Amino acid sequence: MKYLLVVAHPDDEVLGVGASIYKWSREGNIVDVAIMSTEAKARAFRPEDKELDDDLNASANFLGIHKKFEATFPNIEMNTVPHLKLVQFIESAIRESEPDIIITHHPADTNNDHLQTSMACQEAIRLFQRQPMMKCVKEFWYMEVPSCTEWAINDAMNLFRPNCYVEVEKEGVDAKCKALGMYRGVMRPYPHPRSGEYITGLATIRGSQWGCKYAEAFQVVLRRY
Repeated sequence: MKYLLVVAHPDDEVLGVGASIYKWSREGNIVDVAIMSTEAKARAFRPEDKELDDDLNASANFLGIHKKFEATFPNIEMNTVPHLKLVQFIESAIRESEPDIIITHHPADTNNDHLQTSMACQEAIRLFQRQPMMKCVKEFWYMEVPSCTEWAINDAMNLFRPNCYVEVEKEGVDAKCKALGMYRGVMRPYPHPRSGEYITGLATIRGSQWGCKYAEAFQVVLRRY
């Protein structure tokens, strides 16, 4: 199986899918990631761009990410970019990755870059309809990102409702926390949602919802077989 993760910022791929990436890559699946904004600008810790790139590479190599597609759309200002440019970048990643499953942000996330990424991805996944020679996408998923998805403030949109659970085991949760720790300034003390305790607790809750010890949850919104 081939997966393409489309995320707004470096570290979103780990926050949303880190334990699953670790599992899938070790099972022989291909996991690629497209990152919309690789600039360090406006990040809480404000590392240099080179430091952020080093962190991304270290984390991706540890989890087993196959290929990275990187853009430099402005961080926390993605709403100022023409929508078509966002869509075209994602389409270029889809062409090269040829994924079976695409995973991105839920459109009701509190972070505006997540919203813009999600909306652009919703359009880009239709690429195979516009270009019949393209491989068809089989599934389209939303992920949950701690500190963004659980706030659920924008109730004008449907909120995140998981209907797909990936069992990851404690080893996968530990790997997710370790990969996040490779990004400077991302992990915070408990009770922040980007703490090891919260991430482990969320995996425990999601696992319990589906009868296993640890899981990551997703919302499958489109499926074609």
